Amino acid sequence: MIAVIDYGVGNLFSISSSLDFIGIENVITDRADVLKKADKIILPGVGAFEDAMNKLKATGLIPALNKEVASGKPLLGICLGMQLLFDVSYEYGEHKGLSYINGKVKSLKKAFEDAQLNLKVPHMGWNSLIFQNSSCPLLKNIKEGEYVYFVHSFYAAECCESVAAFSRYGIDVSAIVQKNNVFGTQFHPEKSGRIGLNILKNFCSL
Repeated sequence: MIAVIDYGVGNLFSISSSLDFIGIENVITDRADVLKKADKIILPGVGAFEDAMNKLKATGLIPALNKEVASGKPLLGICLGMQLLFDVSYEYGEHKGLSYINGKVKSLKKAFEDAQLNLKVPHMGWNSLIFQNSSCPLLKNIKEGEYVYFVHSFYAAECCESVAAFSRYGIDVSAIVQKNNVFGTQFHPEKSGRIGLNILKNFCSL
């Protein structure tokens, strides 16, 4: 059973519906006892980093989540949920994350300005995956160059050792990350058609 964390931020219905479609038992929850019973956990997220972290803290679930991750239970962060996995975000200030994966969440706009690139922010639409670590379980039976759907204005940086796949949008954008039992996708697998569903299947079959 997959527990999808409900903390008031994220496409809960879309994720749950996608899991239903591929025949995976799942529950949307804000309860620590349900996280403990679950086989795996998904942390969704849309919006701003600070607001999301504050809402996650308000649920009181972080100690339970820390315990489950430390026990080796697989965790998948999606979009903003992936960004929360890192040490710190510089979205409208400086905000601490969950520190499950070493790295920093930085502004695409600033990165483009520094590189003198005139690209639209947010990065929105379909982009292809370039593999850095093809042994990542999420990439099982996924072909390099397959397209997935992104919507984001910030990206995970200084995390090269954890990047399994990236996409090029002016700069290299971390698309899939992994550190041990913790995984993240910057794109939305639930909005990425057949490829996204296969990536969700791969996570659920860990």
